Amino acid sequence: MDKLTISRRMVVKAGAALVLAVTSFASLPAHAESTLERAKAQGYIRVGFANEAPFGYATPDGKLTGEAPEVAKAVLAKMGIQQVDGVLTEFGSLIPGLKAGRFDIIAAGMFINPKRCAEINFSEPSYGIGQAMLVTKGNPKGIKDYSSIKDNPDLKLAVMAGAVEAGYAKDAGIGEGQLVILPDQSSLVAAVQSGRADAASLTALSIADMAKKADGVESTKPFGEVAGKSVKGHGGFGFRKEDTDLQEAFNAELKKFIGSPEHIALVEQFGFGKDYLPNKTTADLCAGK
Repeated sequence: MDKLTISRRMVVKAGAALVLAVTSFASLPAHAESTLERAKAQGYIRVGFANEAPFGYATPDGKLTGEAPEVAKAVLAKMGIQQVDGVLTEFGSLIPGLKAGRFDIIAAGMFINPKRCAEINFSEPSYGIGQAMLVTKGNPKGIKDYSSIKDNPDLKLAVMAGAVEAGYAKDAGIGEGQLVILPDQSSLVAAVQSGRADAASLTALSIADMAKKADGVESTKPFGEVAGKSVKGHGGFGFRKEDTDLQEAFNAELKKFIGSPEHIALVEQFGFGKDYLPNKTTADLCAGK
């Protein structure tokens, strides 16, 4: 066999090997772009909020603001994502909306609890807070907390659909017939103002904000226990189960941010501050501790 024949065969073999390599790479599955990768490439991300001041709401001119959106904006900016678009959603539809892909993060001050942790992932908490009730001016029926409603079967309590307060009411022994389930804050206020409900329950900051803005109503003194159990809720940001890279990157920046002078200055305008810093981890809250 001459040298020319050997060379030709080597070229043929090399060409065949190259074709095989190209074919092998072509058969590999394409890398699916993650939510984090897409957001960084596009420079923006969508967050769901429920128009619940001071946690997350839209101003009359359409600006997305509140404790959760502003913290999210600050954290996401540190991740290289400069634009945050809000998607207004009823509170009870936030988790379904996240899972359906209508938005990529829940930024609504949502309490972290085991039931919600089974459906979505959460960041570490950004705040911790107790409860209060909205009542008519002067509090003529002497309502203090959930036990006041339990002790008087004639009283009605308004709660927001999908929020934790319905569970607190059940824990306190309040019957379903005493509950008025409503979609949002404005409905809660209207129910108390009209007498459809004798009280409405939400976090202390939300109730204080509602009382400040509405006529004929006021807030009870905040409280931290229901039926002997702590109801100091801790709120965080929600993520789809598959978006672990987004959650981890967000958490890394959030942990450095919470409690910093920059953070405190940002959230004080919404009534938050050093007195509302979290004192539990997401792992504990998801475990029901």
